[in-house]
Amino acid sequence: MPLLQVRDCPEDIYKKIVLAAKRQNRTIAQQIVVLLEKSLGQEQSNRERRKQLLKKINEREIAKKAREIDAVAMIREDRDR
Repeated sequence: MPLLQVRDCPEDIYKKIVLAAKRQNRTIAQQIVVLLEKSLGQEQSNRERRKQLLKKINEREIAKKAREIDAVAMIREDRDR
C-alpha cells in the first residue's frame, strides 16, 4: 500500500483530526483515509458495498449444466474412492 506523508500540517487541523479519530475509535491514519475518501466522493459504507456485490452475484446467469450438479453425490463419490 502506498505511503502518504504530510508535512507542515496546521496544528488546529491536526487536533481536529485526532479528536474525530478518537470519537470514531480509529487511528489517525484510518481517519485521514476516511476523510480523503469523503472529500473525493468515494465514500460508500461497507453495507452498501456488500449490497451491491450481492446484487451483482444474484444477477449472474448460472449455466443449466452447473445447476444440475449434485454436490452431495459428488462428495459421496469422492469419499467412496
